[in-house]
Amino acid sequence: MSSGDNVNIISPEEKDSEVQRLTEGFLHERKVEIHGACIKLLTNVKQFYEMWTYNFKPISEEIRPHGRIFVINDGGGLKINYETVSKTLMIFNCDYYGLVKSLALALVADFFEEYYSEHRRYSIHGSLIDLRGHGLVIIGPPGSGKTTLTYGMLTNSNYNYVADDWFFVRVFDDGLMGFSSEQNSYIREDLAKIWPSFAKKLEEVSLDSHRRGIVDVPFLFGERRIRESTYIRAIVLLERDKEDKRVFVKLDAEEAVGYTVKNDFFNPHQLVRDSRKISIREGFFKEIYQMLPVYLLNTVELPADSLQHCLKIEI
Repeated sequence: MSSGDNVNIISPEEKDSEVQRLTEGFLHERKVEIHGACIKLLTNVKQFYEMWTYNFKPISEEIRPHGRIFVINDGGGLKINYETVSKTLMIFNCDYYGLVKSLALALVADFFEEYYSEHRRYSIHGSLIDLRGHGLVIIGPPGSGKTTLTYGMLTNSNYNYVADDWFFVRVFDDGLMGFSSEQNSYIREDLAKIWPSFAKKLEEVSLDSHRRGIVDVPFLFGERRIRESTYIRAIVLLERDKEDKRVFVKLDAEEAVGYTVKNDFFNPHQLVRDSRKISIREGFFKEIYQMLPVYLLNTVELPADSLQHCLKIEI
């Protein structure tokens, strides 16, 4: 068993037995495209099926999936099983769509860590915004204000939306390119209280039991402010620590790597956490922190004050 979401790694034989049992009942099915990977959802929860369909980009049902996700509610407790060879994920008795979509992205991330092509591909659990073709990454531990700060940046019409929770990265010899992961965003209701300019449009979003819902990002920001990709030029790492007197400073690569590893790569949704996988992720962050300027922002100030620091970063 790994940490984080308490994922149980199961054998191919265990997976085969479970799949045979699960596919005997009626399931909603839908394949989607996530950064070029085909992922198939099979679920007996109609709301999750509908949110999944709206959340991710459609793909032909004729394409063979790179991974499958079973989401089954049968009255028991939450359980997550993952079989690494066929990339089959089984989530039992989940009451929160956010976990389903995060684990789907984690599955794709795991696939790309094992996928070798001309350009290496990785993922970052964070947000990515664009300014005239140049990207700014915002990542940090849960509760440090990543989503709040990201949408604060997007109240400025000069900035464009790429991703607000998870995105994929290709590493080139001369830089990094970031790519969106979702068609539409799973957003919190309370953002409207922090940034009132979103309030009217968010009134039309249907919310689940966790007061979150899928929002049409072209509707929220306008079609012209949506980007599929951007060249990454700078990274902001967040913390929320009243004991740290630093508010906004530039970090060297070694300190940035140390902070990232200490905080588990800012990602609670890692399906496999063995020493090999950790080494891959640490190597990726070390490489990009050596390529780009990295800043530490301590979000102990008001959101509007934290926002001003980010707006001053030249990208």
